[in-house]
Amino acid sequence: MTQQSTRTTTEKIVRYNAGRDPERLLLKYQAITSNAFSFLRGTCHLFFEQLPQHAILQEAPPAWICGDLHLENLGTYKAENRLVYFDMNDFDEAILAPCSWEIVRLLTSILIAAPALSLKREEALDLCKICLHSYADALSNGKARWIDRDCADGLVGELFKQLEGRKRQEFIESRTTAASKHRVICTTHGKALPASDPDKLSIQRWMKAYAAAKENPAFFNIIDIARRIAGTGSLGLERFVILIEGKGGVDGNFILDLKASIPSCLSTHTPLAQPKWLSEAQRVATIGARMQAVAPAFLEAVQIEGKSFLLKGLQPTQDRVNLKGAAAHPKQLNLLMREFGAIAAWAQLRSSGRQGSANADTLIEFGSQRKKLDALLEIALHMAERVESDWHEFSQQCAGGIEKLVSKSARVESRNA
Repeated sequence: MTQQSTRTTTEKIVRYNAGRDPERLLLKYQAITSNAFSFLRGTCHLFFEQLPQHAILQEAPPAWICGDLHLENLGTYKAENRLVYFDMNDFDEAILAPCSWEIVRLLTSILIAAPALSLKREEALDLCKICLHSYADALSNGKARWIDRDCADGLVGELFKQLEGRKRQEFIESRTTAASKHRVICTTHGKALPASDPDKLSIQRWMKAYAAAKENPAFFNIIDIARRIAGTGSLGLERFVILIEGKGGVDGNFILDLKASIPSCLSTHTPLAQPKWLSEAQRVATIGARMQAVAPAFLEAVQIEGKSFLLKGLQPTQDRVNLKGAAAHPKQLNLLMREFGAIAAWAQLRSSGRQGSANADTLIEFGSQRKKLDALLEIALHMAERVESDWHEFSQQCAGGIEKLVSKSARVESRNA
């Protein structure tokens, strides 16, 4: 038995989060102790370490997967063609792995989220079956599709309707506040924190060189910089929001999301050889662009003082389906699960035959094996039990003081330095 496998859940979490910004790491630990679903979101590294050695998890065709597919990693985003799509939207853990890994994590997230959605166990199992069978059907169909405003129905269609009247000015104003001469990023609403002067200087120097290579350098003139609070798994990593001039005026301003990229936590678990990426940000950007129908606006891998960052346009965090209200509308919830399963399959088909991933014919054959794929639900049930158990263990440890665990992460980083 390896040293890693003999460590407690808490020790593994502390070691994985070593060196992160203490202020935001505290927020992460508070989030993942609040409920099992947040714990699932924030401990992807534990999930794949604990996958059982089942044949369908080892022998399934290789595919590009986002690696952290759960109910809240699907939502709308504005693409580089200025149109809005509903798709996967987080590829930090993206990697080449058996295609079955993706759907197992999604099914587990449905089971874990069920109590918060007021769903009975039988209802959650039915939703998992709908999602799994939709994934299989979409794979066996062999056609990669997408969901945009024109083809969206049900809860996703309602989400698109909510977005129709929103203007960029409203979004900019919701994330900034008026100052004496210009707007600044708001750091009092729980979405951002002040950035240090050294961080600001570093980003300003990089942006000056970055903008100089663009057709309109003035577009990227920096107005303000702050540290971003977002996500769960990535909380504590270096991440910034940058308010830039854009086309001028509040309505023309843009906000960029600059996020540090680290190796995928699946990299030590996947049995498949990986391409040699120029940087971790290049991995995230390249795989995401392959799997999504159209890449997000401003998506680019960049280097700042030797560190790898992913740059993209900031997306509103609320642009996801409100699942809490969905439980009262079972037909719409069933449709949503069909859409989620299909999206997982479409992304794998869209990125098939690239740098080691199986071709479409192989994925079509795998999707046609419905009875074989039913084993994935049993695995998801097993993983849901593990997640619940680990969450209870970690929450009990945090009862003695979350701040102590943040300090432990700092000490681990100090020993490793």
